[in-house]
Amino acid sequence: MVVHMDRSFFFDAVRGDLFKGEMTHPQVVGITAILDAWDERFSQADRRWLAYILATAYHETAHTMQPVRETLAQSDARAVEILETAFAAGRLSWVKTPYWRPDEDGRCWLGRGLVQLTHKRNYEAMSVLTGIDLVADPDRAMEMDAAVTILIDGMLQGSFTGHKLADHLNAASEDWVNARRIVNGTDRAEKLAAYAMAFHAAMRPNAAHGVIARLKAWGSRVIARLTL
Repeated sequence: MVVHMDRSFFFDAVRGDLFKGEMTHPQVVGITAILDAWDERFSQADRRWLAYILATAYHETAHTMQPVRETLAQSDARAVEILETAFAAGRLSWVKTPYWRPDEDGRCWLGRGLVQLTHKRNYEAMSVLTGIDLVADPDRAMEMDAAVTILIDGMLQGSFTGHKLADHLNAASEDWVNARRIVNGTDRAEKLAAYAMAFHAAMRPNAAHGVIARLKAWGSRVIARLTL
């Protein structure tokens, strides 16, 4: 039996815990698109997976919950300029080949979407997964439907790094930190883990989080001081 999420509770919880008490319309639209796609295709799957998917989008889009271009630039040209400047200054030391530089056809394979899709080979793979020719038009990875499919299916299937959600969140293990390996090694892994746990708590009305958790923590500190 599928137990449907209380979305009103969910949004109230994440608004306070992750969005500083306020959410913009685009943020609500983006989260709703992910939730709707999940409910349509994976409603019986592990909700920890959904929580980590949401956390990934939250991080990779700089909390906007909208498909974005790498560096949050409004154009490929501006994104390339920002990346080139950072690369020349040595701030992208892990990059061996600047993947953002336009190829012979003038197309850029820089990051786009709800999870930053980079390199032509990944656009080719996601073209198969989405049924959209992302090689002919990479900017279509910025369309919400395509971006949601890439985010969810890519993380479920292990399309990005070979790691998939079931490797780290399963019946025997709940490794929120190493789940980051699904997308990007261990970069900001602890932060992603915290985001994911907050999203997961918001899916369960009986979970202590947000104001309740903070009040409990405050109460514990007060009691501890009084008993010294």
